[in-house]
Amino acid sequence: QVQLVESGGGLVQAGGSLKLSCAASGAASGRSFSRYVMGWFRQAPGMEREFLVGITVTGSHTNYADSVKGRFTISRDNAKNTVYLQMNSLKPEDTAVYYCAAELGTVALWERTSSWTHWGQGTQVTVPS
Repeated sequence: QVQLVESGGGLVQAGGSLKLSCAASGAASGRSFSRYVMGWFRQAPGMEREFLVGITVTGSHTNYADSVKGRFTISRDNAKNTVYLQMNSLKPEDTAVYYCAAELGTVALWERTSSWTHWGQGTQVTVPS
């Protein structure tokens, strides 16, 4: 079972930046972090969990939701078992709990929460209006 722990959330003024991290551990033997597709989602109060971005195992391909394209950047460091989300030009509507997700090998439908097996506990990001 893969454990995911997000960090880096907090309160930031509109227009500011934050960098989230998601550290992975506990991958089963033969299933290292580098074999997992990674993604970031967020969930605002009363809303469904929203896909933001995914990254393939080598980092060669990324898939961004339109809502964050050009403002958010995903990256991964397989040597550190960590995926990052750099968030720039933050807006009040970015306020949400941010979750990282992992799936072994490949993901057919990035946007579906059911496509992802492993989830972190989330980290709160607040952008006051």
